[in-house]
Amino acid sequence: MVAVEAAGLILPSDVLIIVMENLSIEDLINLSYTCKFVNLLVHEFGWSLYLKHNVRSSFTLQLARRSWSSFDQVRYDVASDRSWTQAKFNARPLSHSWRIKLQPIIALSASVLLVAAGYTIYVYHITGSSSLDDGAPRVLYEGSYSFTDRREITSITFIPHGHSERTVAVGFDDGHIHRVFLPHFRQGQPNNKPLALNIERDSPLGLRIVDLVESLTCSDDMLLSLSSFGTAGLCNVSSDSPLVSAINLDCRSWSSFICMKSSTPFTAFGTTSPNPLVVHAVTPFSLSPTPFAILHSTRERSTAVYGITNAPPSAPWGSSKQVIVSGWYDGAVQVHDMRSGRRDTGVTGTPAPLRPMLTFRDPWSDEPIYSVSCGGGSSSFVAAGTARHSVVAFWDVRRPTEGWSVHAPGNDTSPVYSLILESSRVFGVTQSRPFVLDFGPGVTKETYPFLPASTHSQHDSLKLKKNGFGYCVTQYNHGRA
Repeated sequence: MVAVEAAGLILPSDVLIIVMENLSIEDLINLSYTCKFVNLLVHEFGWSLYLKHNVRSSFTLQLARRSWSSFDQVRYDVASDRSWTQAKFNARPLSHSWRIKLQPIIALSASVLLVAAGYTIYVYHITGSSSLDDGAPRVLYEGSYSFTDRREITSITFIPHGHSERTVAVGFDDGHIHRVFLPHFRQGQPNNKPLALNIERDSPLGLRIVDLVESLTCSDDMLLSLSSFGTAGLCNVSSDSPLVSAINLDCRSWSSFICMKSSTPFTAFGTTSPNPLVVHAVTPFSLSPTPFAILHSTRERSTAVYGITNAPPSAPWGSSKQVIVSGWYDGAVQVHDMRSGRRDTGVTGTPAPLRPMLTFRDPWSDEPIYSVSCGGGSSSFVAAGTARHSVVAFWDVRRPTEGWSVHAPGNDTSPVYSLILESSRVFGVTQSRPFVLDFGPGVTKETYPFLPASTHSQHDSLKLKKNGFGYCVTQYNHGRA
């Protein structure tokens, strides 16, 4: 056992390692200055222990982080967190505007970003990075796939399939749900021509419904589908007989969420109804037809919930799977803790409705919230895409009154239909194009797809910044001062 002696104090190295588990970045830096041996100990154990206790969830950084040292990972996280605190980022459109207005959806894995718009899936490949000095991991346009029968895609999500990260469940406007594997593009294949992808109708995945598939979400091996008229289906994608259970909510339905990692696995449904956000239990054999929790808003006129997601990992209430975040018709973003006992009395509903523990609002806008996602700097941010003017609002749960908003590149009049928030990147999509807001260091002209100057027919209002890779956007703070 190696010991360190300083000012008459002898500490074994394993004791120092235990001490490091509870140290901040500043403490670890100061400790590394004491002597060469402790400096080596901090670099070998201290930074990896810090990362273990300060997780930054990110799909697009997974490949790069496997090559980066623990110290480089901490450097990247610190720089990103500082940018989040200062609301500084590089805004990038990922394509020019589409020729028609669409209602797209995005899905993200460690290797690809998918943008499903109309009957086409656009694929962006995510690269690795051998060291932080090589710059941020790149997101490059790979190509597109089109369905030959031109059925409109209404929902998409990644599902487990061996070691492949290119298998998705796709929902269509005719009620079909299919498992689709997206093959890699062959070298030399022109990416400006969509690859025609044939889907066999005799092998659907899960429940066949008569109206469009409004939402698809997946947790572990369980896939949850929701139709626009309220038919919810649960299926096991790893089973030969995938359908497990189906229920009918009997109302206009918009969004769904499933969590199999909670102590009580559950699903949440966002609808237009007197109780627009309800939670149903998932048993090993079925989806419960009656809710075990009804989650209420702070305003009576909130009649619809359009987006549901899990809560930020780093929050004052802890990293619990029983906390969910939702976007409401009245412009509110609500945080509900199903462990809480704060319930409304004298309100219709069995069980008694659960009140939100936290509510976020943009005081300058009461537009409905179409999409929500959590993560960001210090894993403590909530992002919400609104129904007009391509506005994305942000709040830090540690300082909920200090929010801010930004218009997506191009300043479309569109809703932000879909959002994915990572540790340093925010991916979103409007009716016109996908975009990214990058808070991390190392962004260059090559990090994202090159966009040639728009033609007159595209009518793009994109304006490049002087740095040559960021685009001009409009930001504003939520404070009224």
